[in-house]
Amino acid sequence: MSTSRKGDFSTGSVRRLIVRQGMPLILAELVHLLYNVVDRVYLGHLPGADAMALTGVGLTFPIVALIGAFTRLFGTGGAPIFAMARGAGLEQKARDTQGTAFTGLALTSVAVFLFCWFLRRPILFLFGAGENSFIYADRYLRIYLWGTPFTMLASGMNGFINAQGFPRMGMLTGILGAALNLILDPLLIFTFNMGVEGAALATVLSQVFSCALTLWFFLRRAPISIRLQDLRIKSKLLGEICRLGLAGFIMSATNCLTQVACNVTLQRFGGENWVGVMTVLHSVREILSLPVSGITSGAQPVISYNWGARLRTRVREGIRFMSAVGFLYTLIAWLSVLFFAHAYTSIFTSDPTLLALTPDALRVYFFGFIFMALQMTGQSAFTALGFSRKAIFFSLLRKAFIVTPLTFLLPYIIVPPVYGVFWAEPISNVIGGLACFLTMFFTVYKRLDTPDASSPER
Repeated sequence: MSTSRKGDFSTGSVRRLIVRQGMPLILAELVHLLYNVVDRVYLGHLPGADAMALTGVGLTFPIVALIGAFTRLFGTGGAPIFAMARGAGLEQKARDTQGTAFTGLALTSVAVFLFCWFLRRPILFLFGAGENSFIYADRYLRIYLWGTPFTMLASGMNGFINAQGFPRMGMLTGILGAALNLILDPLLIFTFNMGVEGAALATVLSQVFSCALTLWFFLRRAPISIRLQDLRIKSKLLGEICRLGLAGFIMSATNCLTQVACNVTLQRFGGENWVGVMTVLHSVREILSLPVSGITSGAQPVISYNWGARLRTRVREGIRFMSAVGFLYTLIAWLSVLFFAHAYTSIFTSDPTLLALTPDALRVYFFGFIFMALQMTGQSAFTALGFSRKAIFFSLLRKAFIVTPLTFLLPYIIVPPVYGVFWAEPISNVIGGLACFLTMFFTVYKRLDTPDASSPER
C-alpha cells in the first residue's frame, strides 16, 4: 500500500488525492440529502394535493436547518478533540469527550423537540405559512419532530465513528437509513394512502434505524465504546466542543435565517404558491451543489497536510485544482439549468401552477452560479489553512449581510416583486464569491510562491 493511502498526502498526484478524498464525501452528502429530497419528490406528485403539500414541506426547511445547526455544534466540535486525544494517548479524555458530546446531543435534541412541538403553529406562521399550506406543514412536522433525537444522535456521532477508524461503518449507517427511506416513502405515501404523514413517518423510521446502527456500533464494536460512567458532562470539555463547533453551527443557523427571510417575503408579495416555487429552487440547488461541496471538502485534508509539511507548491496546486474543478462544474450546472429548467422542475412537482411559475424563477435564481464555486473554494482554503475566522466571516457576509437584507429590499425595487427574492441569491453569489476568493487569492495564495524548503509555516 502506498504512503498516500495511509494518510500521507505529501506524495503522489495532488489531483488524484483530492478526487479520492472527495468522492466518498459526495456520496455521504448525497445520502444525507436523500432523506428530505425524496420526501419532496413524492409529495410534489401527490394526487389531489395541488402545490400545498410541497409548499408545506418547504416551510419546515428552517426547522430542519436549526436541528442541523445544533447537531454540527456537538458533532463537528467534538470529533476533532476526540481524535486529538486518541492521538496523544489520552484515552480517558477521548472517552469523556465522546460522552460529553453524546449527552449534549441527547439533551439538546429533547429541548429542540419540545420547543418546536409546542410552538410549531406560531413558528410555521412566522416562517411564512398561510392557512392552506399550514395544514400540510403541521401534518408533516408533528410526526417529523419525533425523529429529532434519533437524527441528532445518528448524525452527530457519525464523526466519532470515523475518528475511530471505521469510515465504512459511518457511511453504512447513513446509506442503509436512506435506502430504507426510499422503500418506505412510496409504500406509506401511496400504498397506505398516508400522504404527507406517510412521508414524515418514513423519514422518522429511517432515522430510528440509522440511530440504532450507530448505537450498536458504540456499544458492541467501537474500540472506545460508550459507557454509562462516561456520559456525565464535563463542563470544560463542553466549552471546548462548543467553541470548535461554533463555525459549523453559525453556517447552518444562517441557512435557517435566509430560508425564513425567503418564505416570509414570498408569502407577503406572492402567496403560498411562490413558497412552493422556492421549495423547488432550494431542492435543485442542494442537488447541484453537492459535487463542488464534496470536492472542496475533499481538498481540505490534502491542502492542510501539505501546508503543515511546508510543501507550498503542492498547496498551490491543490487550490488551483479545487478552483478549476469547481468553476468548470458550476458553469456546466448553470448551463443545464438555463436549458433544462422545466425538466428540473418536473422532478419535484406535477402541479400545473408550479410547472408554469418555477422554470423562469429557476433561471434567475441560478444566474451566475459559477460564483458560488468561488465562495466555496475561498472558504475551503481558509478552513484548510487554519483561518477559520475568515471562513466564518465570508459565510456570514454572503448569507446574513447580503442575502437576507436583499431578500427584504429588492421586492420594493424589482417588478414583479417576488423576483426580487430570487435575484438576491445571484447578487450575493457575485459579491460574496468575488470578495471571498479575491481575499484568499491575494492574502494567501499569492504568498505561497516561496521555495518549499525555506518557507515558514505561516
